[in-house]
Amino acid sequence: MSNAAAPHAGSASDANPGAPHPETPWRIQAQGDRCVLIRFGDTLDVHTGQVCLAAARMLRDAQLPGVTDIVPSFTAVAVHYRPTGDGPTHSQLAARIERALASGIQPDAAAGRLIEIPVCYGGEHGPDLAEVAQHAGVTPDEVVAMHSGPASMVFMLGFAPGHAYIGIHDERLAIPRRATPRMAIPAGAVAVANRQTVIYPGNLPGGWNVIGATPLVLFDPAREPAALLAPGDRIRFVPIGADQFASMRAEEKS
Repeated sequence: MSNAAAPHAGSASDANPGAPHPETPWRIQAQGDRCVLIRFGDTLDVHTGQVCLAAARMLRDAQLPGVTDIVPSFTAVAVHYRPTGDGPTHSQLAARIERALASGIQPDAAAGRLIEIPVCYGGEHGPDLAEVAQHAGVTPDEVVAMHSGPASMVFMLGFAPGHAYIGIHDERLAIPRRATPRMAIPAGAVAVANRQTVIYPGNLPGGWNVIGATPLVLFDPAREPAALLAPGDRIRFVPIGADQFASMRAEEKS
């Protein structure tokens, strides 16, 4: 199946397949026979992430027939659909997506919730803090200050239930992932790489640099919603001490 571009409103839909949208830089690409990808760029940045989130909201509001899931990511939105029976064909879905987004995508930086995440940095909770500081050419305290400064955005959830990708941080935190991943990172671990943060929702393997931990439970299937964070949320990390961490962790488990 060939890729199909989103046409400019009022133009021929097959004039230049695969070309970017003339007004908003996006294109529709086939991803097998049950998914299309609406790609808004190739660079990780907050604006592109906000555009993806806004487009996903518009598509959900449109209630497109045959669509089974809509998933935003860093630079694209995946639209999963049912291609058999009464479901749409790829070309039909592409046309419906074009109509749904025709009014223009208006990203809203304030659309998500502002959530404070307490973090106990360093020590047993942040074994990689000193190494991250050395790589960044700053002190551990300066890493904490950078990380807990301006609010950052949840771009998407992935890898594991409730596992949020948060950014974008100071360019000095463009730290690569560890050469050798750990086999087990504890739930609540706060880790950085590539100017992003992840918070491990469970005991999982991972290669990110662990600089702290939060006492909050990121994913609980008995809770509604099960995931604490959602795409579009704005996160402010708040430093706490070890005693406060222990107290809050006990409350979370009670």
